[in-house]
Amino acid sequence: MSSGFSTETLTGTEAVRAERARILSELLNDLDELADTAARTMRAEIPAYAAQDEAFHADVRSQVTQHYRSKLAVLFEDRTVTLDDIAFTRRAGMRRARAGVALADYINAFRVGQQVFWESVVKRAGRSFAGHEAALSLAAPLMRYCDFASTHAANAYMEFQQYATAEAVRESRDLLETLLAGNTPTRGRQLAAAQAHGLGPDTRTPLLVLIAILLPRIARFGGEAVATGPDRGADARHAACAAIARTGGNGTRTLSVVRQSEIVAIPSLGPGADPEQLCDRLQAVRESLLGEGIVLAMGVSTVIAGTAQIPQAYQEARTVLEFLPEEGGVAALPRITAFQYLALKADDTARHLVDPRITALLAEDRARGGVLTATIRAFAADDLNLRACAERLQIHPNTAQYRLRRIRERTGRNLRRINDLLDLLVAIALQDTLSPDTNPERKRLAAATDESHGGQTYGRSHEPR
Repeated sequence: MSSGFSTETLTGTEAVRAERARILSELLNDLDELADTAARTMRAEIPAYAAQDEAFHADVRSQVTQHYRSKLAVLFEDRTVTLDDIAFTRRAGMRRARAGVALADYINAFRVGQQVFWESVVKRAGRSFAGHEAALSLAAPLMRYCDFASTHAANAYMEFQQYATAEAVRESRDLLETLLAGNTPTRGRQLAAAQAHGLGPDTRTPLLVLIAILLPRIARFGGEAVATGPDRGADARHAACAAIARTGGNGTRTLSVVRQSEIVAIPSLGPGADPEQLCDRLQAVRESLLGEGIVLAMGVSTVIAGTAQIPQAYQEARTVLEFLPEEGGVAALPRITAFQYLALKADDTARHLVDPRITALLAEDRARGGVLTATIRAFAADDLNLRACAERLQIHPNTAQYRLRRIRERTGRNLRRINDLLDLLVAIALQDTLSPDTNPERKRLAAATDESHGGQTYGRSHEPR
């Protein structure tokens, strides 16, 4: 490539051209040593490279050698670098992506290689004016070569990464459909994908099925729920899907797939793991996504053993989603009892069967702060022990006794009789499923997002503190 200077300038003199040819010849003669230095420097300065095996480092050295050889050919011939000169970078970029090297580290390796090469040029330039000018004449074409080569290497890396991501998404989606159909993969790539997610055919690890639905942002004006933001669609679903995939606690990545309008995930708990901890992580994920304007309703199934029960668990997760309010939340079956679930599933007939005296008392008590309801719950929680109930409520036993008497007078129920106590507990549970807003028939998981319960997820203890 022409230097652009006239023959009268210093860079066009025979001395400078001779120095330039000398420098390039010395670099070519020392090519192997130069490549060794660059490969060692990359290993020392880039932790992701240092963590790789010897086969990887041999490949890196080979690539450095090819780049230096191509670079010298372009400089010797004084021409512009072409795609043919760097055709070998495409497959190398794919190999780096396959090895799990981050793109930033891969491009950093080009910077290191360029730095080692340039330092060698400067060292060989010596102290003469002609040598310095010769080195300076190489600076611009070296920068152009590095920019051109790194750009095309990055493109090859991204192309492979996009292909690999698409393949992984397809494999995950196919695996999920197989599991939801009640089948188990037994061979090939689908089996490998299942094992990578802790869902192999022989697994006895406890599992859960999670369904998440994207909702519009909701605000309340005058007691009425109003959508305040758009459903951001595919981008938001994929962001949520990726966040859920990171919630696994068994050393494996959670299978998490965008399935039309829903996200379906199958977390593997691991032996002895507490499903409550997973529910805590899911709650944290939901709250984190809220900060990005992504609102989710999550339904979590009961704990299952093995993949054969995944279709049943999927239906459980879909069912429990119905308990959530318009604002979404986390409806987790591992956090509720069978008694609470039955109350949540109850229809209007169940409510009509409650003694009107009980309904009237609970409604009045709720308006006044719920002290009688809290007393009923505490009395039941402490196995009908009045003194323990009073200690739990931090009141005098005489006060607790007075409250029990009032409840009996108003409802005709004696809390020391099991059947009467059950009547009251069922009525309270049914009341908990009613939303306090203008739509009283809507079922909800009490405390999923209700401020009156401190933001707890339903299934936490509702006993008074």
